[in-house]
Amino acid sequence: MLTAINPKLPMRDKNVTKDFYLNKLGFKTFGSTEYDDYLMLEKDQIQIHFFSFKELDPKENYGQVYIRTDNIDNYYKFLLDHKTSIHPNGKLETKPWGQREFSVLDPDSNLLTFGQSI
Repeated sequence: MLTAINPKLPMRDKNVTKDFYLNKLGFKTFGSTEYDDYLMLEKDQIQIHFFSFKELDPKENYGQVYIRTDNIDNYYKFLLDHKTSIHPNGKLETKPWGQREFSVLDPDSNLLTFGQSI
């Protein structure tokens, strides 16, 4: 029986990634052990893990995660209040497939799409 999923995304600079997720997206550090080339972050009931990939070319990164939420309007407002850049093609809107969605690119061009069923 599957119980959770923790995506692993590439990062070029651990400090930059950590700063973005903590200060722009409202995540916090998971665990008490620091690893040089690995980072674990959480928010509410989800975790995202990151591995060091210093040679990553963000223009060639296709890392993507779809994150479900139960209060997308409040989270969208939180991000705007924290001056988080919303993807230019991913503004909050209701999609024909019955979801309200928006997207954000992290510093390494990992695409995070947030969605709520309507």
